[in-house]
Amino acid sequence: MNTHLWERIRDWVVLLALVVLSLSTMISRNDQLVVGLRAISLQVAGSVESRLAWIGDYISALDENDRLRAQNVQLSSQVARSREALLDNARFRDLLALADSLEYPTLAAKVISKDVGTQQNMMTLDVGSSDGIRVGMAVIDENGILGRVVLVSNSYSRVMSILHTDFRVPARVDPGRAEGIVRWEGTDARYLTLEHVLKTEPVENGELVVTSASSGSFQPGYPVGIVDSVARLPGRNVYSIRVQPTANYASSDYVFVVLSLPPDGQLEIESMPIQ
Repeated sequence: MNTHLWERIRDWVVLLALVVLSLSTMISRNDQLVVGLRAISLQVAGSVESRLAWIGDYISALDENDRLRAQNVQLSSQVARSREALLDNARFRDLLALADSLEYPTLAAKVISKDVGTQQNMMTLDVGSSDGIRVGMAVIDENGILGRVVLVSNSYSRVMSILHTDFRVPARVDPGRAEGIVRWEGTDARYLTLEHVLKTEPVENGELVVTSASSGSFQPGYPVGIVDSVARLPGRNVYSIRVQPTANYASSDYVFVVLSLPPDGQLEIESMPIQ
């Protein structure tokens, strides 16, 4: 062995040998002094461990808290999905009930995109010309009218919604014979306007506004909205009636397309703004 190396590690080797010898002696002997030392060591170690035990409990509590938090998030997600599934099921039941109650042919469609918050709100459906969809067909849901098809491709169709400043539909107040044109002014999405209703016809808040027989796209008598307020226009013989739509355009996900078309030329006339 290299002399210089031995001189460098000699003290450590001797110390290690003495430690091993001491441990062997303590383990092998069982006299009163060693037993006493062991008891003292056990007491000290136990006291230290008892004082430090909270650290392990704290770490375990943190781990358990993380596990419970993750489990809570998972359960909350499952509850949300279950609630959404229940709402979808209820919505589908309403749509099926609507399809069974209608006297005219319809086709169910899913809304795959929509504009919200502009003056020209449009929606896109997952049905097109291959499904029998044509420009001018009405779009409705279980609550009321939603719009009219204005563009069709083989697999998709584009719908001008009731919340579009160019949309018009002939409507009447039910009960009664007060008729006019429903349109959207482009400001407040909560309300439509029923115009050109003569003041000679009684109109009250809370009455139902439905499509009239004058509409070619929409079958007569289908809900449009509820009268919210009635204003008399100064110097004119007509009302300006604010209508709250019965169909919620913003939340519509599934709709029906009415598979019928208005007579030639009627759709063009209905789409023209009335001065």
